[in-house]
Amino acid sequence: MALGLRCSRLVHPAFCNFLAALTRPVSEVTLKTVSGRQNDHRQYLAYPAVPIRHFATKKAKAKGKGQSQTRMNLNTALVEDIISLEEVDEEMKSVIEALKDNFNKTVNIRTSPGSLDHITVVTADGKLALNQIGQISMKSPQLILVNMASFPECTAAAIKAIRESGMNLNPEVEETLIRVPIPKVTREHREMLVKLAKQNTNKAKDSLRKVRTNAMNKLKKSKDKASEDTIRLIEKQISQMADDTVAELDRHLAVKTRELLG
Repeated sequence: MALGLRCSRLVHPAFCNFLAALTRPVSEVTLKTVSGRQNDHRQYLAYPAVPIRHFATKKAKAKGKGQSQTRMNLNTALVEDIISLEEVDEEMKSVIEALKDNFNKTVNIRTSPGSLDHITVVTADGKLALNQIGQISMKSPQLILVNMASFPECTAAAIKAIRESGMNLNPEVEETLIRVPIPKVTREHREMLVKLAKQNTNKAKDSLRKVRTNAMNKLKKSKDKASEDTIRLIEKQISQMADDTVAELDRHLAVKTRELLG
């Protein structure tokens, strides 16, 4: 009796699985050929089909989740009759170069005589660079001298231009000699330069927006030269170029900020 119960326990799970397979549709059942023949007929055992779940790998998930938009690169030769993308690109690059030049001249911890050269002075003869009407020299690491003996009538205008240059300079005058004390390199001075760098970067972005707007307006005037799809692709290309330029401006700002704050 005990032996019979033991056997029934072993047989019972297999028998239940067999019955379950018989009650399932054929599409859900896997047939397996059993080796050997009986009465010249192949024998098959029915096994319930096991559903298979394919899991996405980490690489696939990352690709699907963080995949960036496809970048466009139009052949400039194909659109040169509509707009010169090379000229637009050069104008955008000039914005970057202007910001870099601005950083080198006005956003430095150590002020040099050359940093005053670019300052524009409003005179009776028009706008002139400070180094055109004054002789600039370095008296000491803490003092720059601007000799206005050649154009004494422009001394007051030169002082005003230096004060409004955004370089945090407070010039003093002795007849035709302008003394420009160099601010000490304090934490406050460094933070002021960072603020100035951000202001200059925002101005550069304004210039970039003007370049982009002019390009888009020029493109709109050429809609009769190409299909709507082509115009749309060119618009996307110009927007992509502008986005790349903004990223480059931000990169230069980040580098300058690290340099100023140490």
